[in-house]
Amino acid sequence: MTDTALPYDRAGGRSESLFRVRQILDSVESRPAASGVTEPIKLNPKPSRAYFYWLMAPAIILLACISLYPFFWMIYMSLHDVELGSAVWNNFENFTKLATDTRYLNGWMLLFQYSAMCLLLQIGIGVFLAVALNGSRYEKFLVTAFLMPMMMAPIVAGLVWYFLYNGTFGWYHWLFQSLGILGAKSILASPTTAMYGIVIVDVWQWTPLITLITLAGLKRVPQDQLEANMVDGASPLRNFFSVTLPNLYPVLLIAVMLRFMDNFRFIDSILVLTGGGPGNATKILPVYLFEVSFKFFKLGRGAAIALTLLVVTIILGMILVKVFDRQNRGKA
Repeated sequence: MTDTALPYDRAGGRSESLFRVRQILDSVESRPAASGVTEPIKLNPKPSRAYFYWLMAPAIILLACISLYPFFWMIYMSLHDVELGSAVWNNFENFTKLATDTRYLNGWMLLFQYSAMCLLLQIGIGVFLAVALNGSRYEKFLVTAFLMPMMMAPIVAGLVWYFLYNGTFGWYHWLFQSLGILGAKSILASPTTAMYGIVIVDVWQWTPLITLITLAGLKRVPQDQLEANMVDGASPLRNFFSVTLPNLYPVLLIAVMLRFMDNFRFIDSILVLTGGGPGNATKILPVYLFEVSFKFFKLGRGAAIALTLLVVTIILGMILVKVFDRQNRGKA
């Protein structure tokens, strides 16, 4: 490696070395040769797949005891006449008798009616509240206040509304009566209005869940699409239906699926408010299942009703999931 001077001529004809350029000889490599890198010694060998299975085994066994064993026991009971200490095979009579059971068929009709009214009101009110709260000044405080009914136990909520509906001292009964909506009877005492009474309770308690889910979905709506539509002259209402609502579709579908499955198993506040009455006006299928199994102790018949309810719930849930997947594929 040598240094050479670069001449620089000035006006006096004298050359002077101002810069030096380092020349690298050909015998010197431009980069040092990479030395062999050895992997560090591993003190613990990589665990096998069976090791992870052993780690999951306690949780799998616990879930099997909690869910699988009762499921197969329910199937066994549905095929037998079950009494305390004995079970007699009945040749599928528990299922064949359901086709002629008017209370069973009426329970299905009331269940679909109850679920449809609850879902429509909860989705409509929940989306409206979420849009109104989104970006507002008191959003955090109002969201916390709206979540309070959802944190209340369903039995406690049923008792609260039972006293509010009371025909003697209930404040809501006085309000409905003053508005001319009700007569002297309580809303829960008439077969024509009792269903609306329990729907109001469900909407009051679980609409905050729809609001919370929708509010989370509104945070993910692309703002550039909204601004582009506004530049094109779209009104806020059209902006909502053309941009916001399509982006909320997957979120709303999840909310509908959650509430749909809850409504198909929900009996707490109904038992407190009406117990399925007056008459059979609010005896939806889960309430009828409760009566057959735990009032009359016909466990085999109750197991057959529960199994049909479970199968229908699974089928409808799978349909909703397929709709959700189809929507995602369409967007992709």
